[in-house]
Amino acid sequence: MICGPTAAGKSGLALALAEAWGGTVINADSMQIYRDLRVVTARPDAEDEARAPHRLYGVVDGGERASVAAWLDLLAAEVEAARLAGRLPIVVGGTGMYLQAARHGIAPIPEVPPDIHKACLDEIAADGGAAFRTALAALDPQTAERLFDGDSQRLVRAMGVVRATGRPISAWQADPHEGAIAGEAARLAVMPPRADIYDRIDRRFAMMMETGAPEEVAALAGRGLDPSLPVMKALGVREIMAMQHGQITRSRAIELACRDSRHYAKRQMTWIRNNYHAQMMIESKFSKRIMEGIFSILSK
Repeated sequence: MICGPTAAGKSGLALALAEAWGGTVINADSMQIYRDLRVVTARPDAEDEARAPHRLYGVVDGGERASVAAWLDLLAAEVEAARLAGRLPIVVGGTGMYLQAARHGIAPIPEVPPDIHKACLDEIAADGGAAFRTALAALDPQTAERLFDGDSQRLVRAMGVVRATGRPISAWQADPHEGAIAGEAARLAVMPPRADIYDRIDRRFAMMMETGAPEEVAALAGRGLDPSLPVMKALGVREIMAMQHGQITRSRAIELACRDSRHYAKRQMTWIRNNYHAQMMIESKFSKRIMEGIFSILSK
């Protein structure tokens, strides 16, 4: 299992390990699972995919909402397939909820009916996050207390669950979890210095703008999808759309997208340090010594 912030070099490490030890690279990034945005989400390219098997990249249409539960089912199938083929499953990504689910399973929370979910979306759009969170506190004070006003996705999810089931999501989450992947994962974290991460983010997004990102976003916008869908919230999409509508300049779009990506990377790094409990923290450039250290962990 390889975790790290955006632009840290996780995919490169996963590919190196896959080539060295006969592995299958399996995606654990909640945006790379969508097929619409290969460039914008920095999915492995065709050359990388030709060097080693890659799974769960671009397997969900942007018009759908990928859930942790659905991903976990897909992951279980791919891990089993890799093992049956005699390959090492290498789960790589920066989405903490996905990685936690792989290790510990998830609570058996029922799906929220589409009409209830839409009603919650309409309500938070009309009333704002603060008022919506206050309303949630009357039904699920424990969840409302730990969320913040701007966390619309989790607020809507929590409200939808309590309205659909009559039971707070915090109560569901306290139930025994299900679906954890069998076996103990060797947990690696790719954590270069923050300044290096920020520099990579800036250089990578500038390159994306020259290698198809605007065209991808234009095609996505042309589908007329619900703006609340996860794919519409991928880093860079909003800024590129604003640029294409003449609302901001190209340089301002790059500036804002890189800023948001740096903020996201900072949150990822905080989560990794507090929750991931890596057996090996890779903070320097990839080397033979690092490979030997990883092999030592795997052999145990």
